[in-house]
Amino acid sequence: MEKKCDYLVIGSGLAGLFFSLKVAEHGRVFLVCKSTLSNSNSQMAQGGVAAVTAKTDSFENHINDTLTAGAGLCHEDVVHEAVSAAPDRIKDFSDWGVQFDLYQSPDSNTTETWDLTKEGGHSKRRILHVNDFTGKAMQDVLIKKVREHKNIEVFENHMAIDLITSRKFEPEKVGRNKCYGAYLFNFEKNEVVTALAGWTTLATGGAGKVYLYTSNWGGSTGDGIAMAYRAGARVANLEFMQFHPTCLYHPNARNFLISEAVRGEGGELINGNGKAFMKELHPLGSLAPRDIVARSIDAEIKRTGSESVFIDITHKSKDFLSERFPRIFDKCLSLGIDISKDPIPVVPAAHYLCGGVLTDTKGMTDIENLFAVGETACNGFHGANRLASNSLLDCSVFSNNAAQYCLSHKDLAAQTTFTPPAWKFHKNNDSDEMIVITHMWDEIRRLMWNYVGIVRSTKRLQRAQHRLQTLLAEVRDYYWNFQLHPDIIELRNLVIVAHLTVKCALKRKESRGIHYNLNYPKASERFANDTIL
Repeated sequence: MEKKCDYLVIGSGLAGLFFSLKVAEHGRVFLVCKSTLSNSNSQMAQGGVAAVTAKTDSFENHINDTLTAGAGLCHEDVVHEAVSAAPDRIKDFSDWGVQFDLYQSPDSNTTETWDLTKEGGHSKRRILHVNDFTGKAMQDVLIKKVREHKNIEVFENHMAIDLITSRKFEPEKVGRNKCYGAYLFNFEKNEVVTALAGWTTLATGGAGKVYLYTSNWGGSTGDGIAMAYRAGARVANLEFMQFHPTCLYHPNARNFLISEAVRGEGGELINGNGKAFMKELHPLGSLAPRDIVARSIDAEIKRTGSESVFIDITHKSKDFLSERFPRIFDKCLSLGIDISKDPIPVVPAAHYLCGGVLTDTKGMTDIENLFAVGETACNGFHGANRLASNSLLDCSVFSNNAAQYCLSHKDLAAQTTFTPPAWKFHKNNDSDEMIVITHMWDEIRRLMWNYVGIVRSTKRLQRAQHRLQTLLAEVRDYYWNFQLHPDIIELRNLVIVAHLTVKCALKRKESRGIHYNLNYPKASERFANDTIL
């Protein structure tokens, strides 16, 4: 089946939704999501979105905080652009109907301002939020508008398999590689749609599922990164996987994040003996940048032999905690943890990928008519470590830039001069082989957690590289010789991203930001640049 549109958007998180709404008045949009429209990492974002809105704050403060967290790898011009555009993007969200929490000033009966909170690495309170489920609140508003828009067709339960490019189907054509769309697998009907588009945008999120323990939703398998790389685009900085310091440690609560805002409201990291260990390790204590906090927790767990550390916010009242953090309060209470009385057990987990498909500030990749936005992209904003709550800002600023470029360059939309061949299905469907797929999934994720985790060494990375090279060949064999299946598609992407991550990590012979190598514990000016593959 072949279908055509003006804009093909792969991924339904905040970045994909934002881009779709910005272009929908000017053309037909196909919005592709491999689950339901509401499933994404954006849905799980708790903290909020960073933007300068208070008179006591400034663009300069936000820029400096971002550059400090990025450990020398942020592109300063990109940071300036994102921070200065933040108030306008907040206005977009407000105009669409997102209602950020308000604060009633005690010295005024009429003045209401946004209730700003503070997170790790920020010098000021500048995080706009909706209780402790900001991402869900923002995404729900945008989803409603997307479903109501006559120009947006939503393709739920469709997985993008591969991009359709001139390099693959017109190898004799001279000039830059161009994207014409993608093959989409409708796994409910077991059919492949050839989706042709003037512009294709990858908004597939990150790759947290490459690791055994992650805060990400189940679909974060690096699909957009792997597809773009296979098509010939460069990727960068994949060694910088941010590990969120505080995921709830409980057998019945995997993937549940304890927002950094809990520490922003006075929560203190303590060990099993009640000692606030971060106070001795960094001037900002429990609100130090995430890379430092994650490594410190990892070291404390290993030093004491404990299963976790704890966040203690018991000095706050039950009323305050249930109102400010309703989702966290209720989740913990359902597991027998009253956070007004009991410290919260937490451990680090893979959270946010600061690298991705290499783009400029308009989201343009190396391939004509192909954009990457949100966590899929590496545009220089986050550097070697993302500042808390800059992710939702990233989604809106650079998706807006990409949309504006497309709208102002309609004459450059891709026009196919050939008919892509229909997808050929393999008939081999040995159900016994699916257990092997499951085992390879598990092996890759354990391998990455053990050898390419919070603390690395050259020897561990080399071991991971050796095994992943073998797994690449095994997965390739399964992909090309068995019937198409969602697990095989994701596994193919997962192993590619894992392999590229290790290649990036081995190239960086220093420790910087999120990347920490025991053999090179210091940062080096020689490596103060992006790792590009």
